Amino acid sequence: MPGEVRKFDVIVLGAGATGLMCASVAGQRGRRVLLLEHNALPGRKILISGGGRCNFTNIRCTPANFISENPHFAKSALALYQPQHFLELVERYGICWHEKTLGQLFCDHSARQIVDMLLAECERGHVDIRMNARGVAVEGDSGGFRVSCSAGEFASGALVVATGGLSIPKMGATGLAYDVARQFGLKVISPRPALVPLLLSGTERNWTKLAGVSADVIAQANRGPTFREKLLVTHRGLSGPAVLQVSSYWRPGEVIQVDFAPDMNGRSSLLGSMLEHGARRDEVAFKQALREVLPQRLAAQLAEVGAPEGWSNAALEAAEGQVRRWEFRPSGTEGFEKAEVTAGGVDTAGLNSKTMEARAVPGLYFAGEGVDVTGHLGGFNFQWAWASAVAAARSF
Repeated sequence: MPGEVRKFDVIVLGAGATGLMCASVAGQRGRRVLLLEHNALPGRKILISGGGRCNFTNIRCTPANFISENPHFAKSALALYQPQHFLELVERYGICWHEKTLGQLFCDHSARQIVDMLLAECERGHVDIRMNARGVAVEGDSGGFRVSCSAGEFASGALVVATGGLSIPKMGATGLAYDVARQFGLKVISPRPALVPLLLSGTERNWTKLAGVSADVIAQANRGPTFREKLLVTHRGLSGPAVLQVSSYWRPGEVIQVDFAPDMNGRSSLLGSMLEHGARRDEVAFKQALREVLPQRLAAQLAEVGAPEGWSNAALEAAEGQVRRWEFRPSGTEGFEKAEVTAGGVDTAGLNSKTMEARAVPGLYFAGEGVDVTGHLGGFNFQWAWASAVAAARSF
């Protein structure tokens, strides 16, 4: 009937990692669940993750791997649903997996297996999934919530907003989570690109001539921890795992610091040979010392822009210190188009950490990337998706 409002126990907005997980768990708990997605296909970001193999969790996951205005907020959900729990689900479906470096778990074959698994879990829970549900509008009333969209009009006592953040708009990313939060009086921490390449300009632009060069480094932003991973020079600036990690902590106008020689092949000093009595001290010797530890093109660049002012012991020690603590001042990021995730989001001060429910709006839940909890690179954001989804689903 035209204008008929269909009623459910729970409406979940967004059929990404968080939404699929939340809907499946709630459905299997006996709730009548509607899952609305504005894209034509579910799990689009899952499919492109991990080079198409989905880095679905990290076995070393701890609350320290997440960024938030409240660093304690994620603890409850992460304790409730741990990497081993999701791994058990993966193995139940016979999905082969492998561990890469630093605890990262990937599918052996395809990320499609994770999407198919989540859809099968939704089917087990008799979840009603509606794709191409565009123009979503939410209203609150005394009985809960009413959602209208191109798929129809629906009502429920609980509403879970799992629509993600602003990263990768070509995959359908929108700011709906923030709009709904503000509509119901919740504060939103300004969203910003995270796990994103950084841009170089001005005199630092000359580094881009090394595009394609990578090196093992230790990188750090002003306010963040150190990360020892690969740095990659691009045609526009810096990328690679080390830079993506520090980008989540970086703010415009600040510097990032890079140790280009974390492993000196057993040496105690990068330029120690030049400090020996009678040793050659000039540009050639400096470049050679760098080449013994660094990729040749990188060594040549550092020799050009970081040569000592004079060749005294103090000047050589200062030059070594600079190579070990090189400062870049990025001019910006590649933006949400290239960001793997969105930092910031719905302020956790307005949410219950055990249930993801809005403190001032009973029945309204926010989970996943749209919340101000952002993981490091390496499967942590998927683990937050699973954990926050389960925390919400088990509370109604």
